[in-house]
Amino acid sequence: MSLLAFGLNHRRAPISVPERAALDETSLSQIIEAATASPDISEHPVVATCNRTEIYAEVTAFHGAVADLTAALTQATDITQDDLKAHPDLHYGDAAVAHVFNVAAGLDSMAVGESQIPGQLRDALGRGQSEGHVGTNLNALVQQALRTGKRVHSETAIDEVSRSLVGEGLDAAEEHVGALAGAHVLVVGAGAMSALAATSAIRRGVAELTVVNRTHERGVSLAERPGARARPAHELAQALADADVVISCTGSTGLAITLPDVADARVARGGLPQAFIDLALPHDIAHEVADLSEVTRLGLAELGDRLGPGGSVPEVEEARTIVGDAVTKHSGQRAASIAGPTVRALRSAAQQVVERELARLGQRTPGMSESDRAEVDRAVHRIVEKLLHAPTVRAKELASDGRFGEYEDALHQLFDLHAEGGAL
Repeated sequence: MSLLAFGLNHRRAPISVPERAALDETSLSQIIEAATASPDISEHPVVATCNRTEIYAEVTAFHGAVADLTAALTQATDITQDDLKAHPDLHYGDAAVAHVFNVAAGLDSMAVGESQIPGQLRDALGRGQSEGHVGTNLNALVQQALRTGKRVHSETAIDEVSRSLVGEGLDAAEEHVGALAGAHVLVVGAGAMSALAATSAIRRGVAELTVVNRTHERGVSLAERPGARARPAHELAQALADADVVISCTGSTGLAITLPDVADARVARGGLPQAFIDLALPHDIAHEVADLSEVTRLGLAELGDRLGPGGSVPEVEEARTIVGDAVTKHSGQRAASIAGPTVRALRSAAQQVVERELARLGQRTPGMSESDRAEVDRAVHRIVEKLLHAPTVRAKELASDGRFGEYEDALHQLFDLHAEGGAL
């Protein structure tokens, strides 16, 4: 059994590809069902967010699991096998363990150090546990990764140097419309990213903040927290006309803001500059909006380009050190857990042989002194320990790399091992 992390690399793929890979509830359920049906996959939480489509799976066969997950993703979404081959996010064994830890710490995000991913991982883990397709192995992995991510944020200053997509979007908007202190910001949507956008805008000291959401009650709830106001969805046109900056992240599968919507708003505004920040996947705001006069539109691709890879700043390096140490520790524990039963069986079998042979020696040499017998006993045990050292270390190495199966079978065949110890 080994860990496989499989999905689409959103950071390297053209924005049109991850948009086609975005999962709604139906497609997410289809992928979970397909993974559950695979004979090569046991546990498998699915992380589906606006910036990530990944499956973490305990697998018994690498190629069979990849084939099944590829089929699941291509059947449930509009992406093709060529898309996955061109922009894969594929990790196996220790590399997969490291990937999960990096994700939890925000080191694999478009915005390095993003604070939203721990909650998204917890949601995926919780769903997997409630639906019965996450067990003890992946629960331990994700929980430890989340604890490590929490350490990264509490023990380093990564939050100060790693701006979120929202923060970068507000920076870009300010460059276009002027100081946010005098701006009117409209947030479309009421999910977690929208809440972050609303809070961030208030902290920037915006003059006004409006929230529009399809379910008005949720919009009202969000607007109450930062001291903004909520407008019902049918007032979107007027809200667009009033806004200097529009931030949208609705989770809708269609456009939330069309070109005619913005064109009408532009007439009502008399041509004043306007910035549109699209944080959704699939995108909420029509791409053609960027072609209008005095309008800028930034989606995930443009924000990712502005953020860059995070660089080698000291705070990020500190975070990587914490994650690296945690990965090494967890990988060792995981390898010991996987190889443990066979190693214990091998050592138990060796101990039984030693005890039988020492007993036989005692019967054949009744005149041997106690000190000589003790020295023989120590010598035999030292020899056995030296002989078992290499296969024990190799067993843990192969277990860590996900290649323990054949070696385990060989040990059982060579030494006639039973499940938890002993040989015939």
